[in-house]
Amino acid sequence: MGSDPRKMGSDPLACRGCDLLQRIPALPPGGKARCRQCGQLLALHPLHPLDRPLALAVACAILIVVANVEPLMSLSAAGRTATTTLLGGAVEMWQRGAQATALVVAFCAVVAPAVYVGTVLVVLLAVRGGRAPSWVGEVMRWTEHVKPWSMNEVLLLGVLVALTKIAELATVIPGAAMYATGALVFLLPWLATSMDPRAIWRRIEWVKRD
Repeated sequence: MGSDPRKMGSDPLACRGCDLLQRIPALPPGGKARCRQCGQLLALHPLHPLDRPLALAVACAILIVVANVEPLMSLSAAGRTATTTLLGGAVEMWQRGAQATALVVAFCAVVAPAVYVGTVLVVLLAVRGGRAPSWVGEVMRWTEHVKPWSMNEVLLLGVLVALTKIAELATVIPGAAMYATGALVFLLPWLATSMDPRAIWRRIEWVKRD
């Protein structure tokens, strides 16, 4: 994980898709290396390894706050209007007896994205100075563990399916949280692909060797 993308080629790297061992050539800024057998992305050398991910992480953090504070949607039927938030929907599921579903929704749509973006911000801010303390490595590992559980796109798909079923019974008004969740569906994968773990681990390991 600590190898320099500009000095690759000495140690073979196993593809995550097909386990094929291959050597990665030196990559120019903005270059990518893919597996010659399955096409899996093996390495990349971003033009801005820290600045772009940090900007995306800040944008994601703002959107997460909006998605959890502002109303997700409003329903109007028979002269009555009801408004709910993202976390409020999970609480409502819990109160109606769907505890398992409520926990999954709360974790994958609220907790996991917040923890992922929070740990990314901590890591990127810590390594910007060039000398990262050793505990940043542990935070970086937590980032990799939490990332697969951030599933805002699944929540958004479920909401859209539900809206199509109730559209004939009530008037649905999307709230700011709905738009923020939709934006996160695009920004979170962009954040994940823009980060260069090697550039980060290089700075953490450099401190450990002192």
